[in-house]
Amino acid sequence: MNPLLIIMLILLVVSGVGLVIFILLHSGKGTGISDMIASSMYSTQTGTSIIEKNLDRITIICAVVFLLSLIVLMVIYPHGTIAR
Repeated sequence: MNPLLIIMLILLVVSGVGLVIFILLHSGKGTGISDMIASSMYSTQTGTSIIEKNLDRITIICAVVFLLSLIVLMVIYPHGTIAR
């Protein structure tokens, strides 16, 4: 296997797992996993707290890394070109 392929696959898997985890940490309509884990850290105001803003940023970064690694894999290794 090519080292570039291995690196891109690792990036794809790690960013995909991170994306799932960080999306699950987002609070929905007041009750979410993030509220259950650290309910005392969140404010009860209507605005977004600093922790939720950082969670949004990390989620966006994971999504961008996931999409970029997926696009790079699609361009460099089209369907059927990776030998087993």
